[in-house]
Amino acid sequence: MDLNSDLERRVVLNTHDLAWSASPLPGVERRMLDRVGGEVARATSIVRYAPGSHFDRHEHGGGEEILVLEGVFSDEHGDHPAGTYLRNPPGSAHAPFSQDGCTLFVKLWQFAPGDSEAVRIDTATAPWYPGLVPGLSVLPLHEHEGVSTALVRWAPDTRFNTHTHPGGEEILVLEGLFRDEDGEYPAGTWLRNPRWSRHTPFTGAEGALIYVKVGGLAAPFLVPPN
Repeated sequence: MDLNSDLERRVVLNTHDLAWSASPLPGVERRMLDRVGGEVARATSIVRYAPGSHFDRHEHGGGEEILVLEGVFSDEHGDHPAGTYLRNPPGSAHAPFSQDGCTLFVKLWQFAPGDSEAVRIDTATAPWYPGLVPGLSVLPLHEHEGVSTALVRWAPDTRFNTHTHPGGEEILVLEGLFRDEDGEYPAGTWLRNPRWSRHTPFTGAEGALIYVKVGGLAAPFLVPPN
């Protein structure tokens, strides 16, 4: 499958409008955002586990990044409620399941060579830090060789400086309404702005909470087997 694979093109999707597609295991469905490859693929998806569903134990040859959006995601390492951020590095393995159901944001095969850190962050209790302008708060999630991932909370009526992303930018709007000069992006919107894109983001009365990754479109990825 080849879906939104051109990293030089801007992509804006309201994930709530996308159809669910079945995975190889009953009860686990996906909304595909980008994908290159077959069942083993470089991919970004919204994944939904029905109550009582599970995935067979498997190894992550290219690593797996997860943000739990709803419910409780579980594996042999523990229970991971909504707001948990996970990074399972290349070579790690687990047998995930969800007793009561959950929804996840998942990125596969998007680890750089040498990025071997396992990460478990409960964003409900992790510390936030002041952002670069008044009204912004930042919760750092991960950084490796110029690729930075964070949650960013925008207070109502916050405006950021006009800026350029040499390595591209990826955003998932989690709460509120995020804006820039190109449009308005409600909760559930996924944006991928290419390398050297430029914008002036802001919020209105609603404020916003976003997942954001910068630099990732210029980084080398591990390559899935054919």
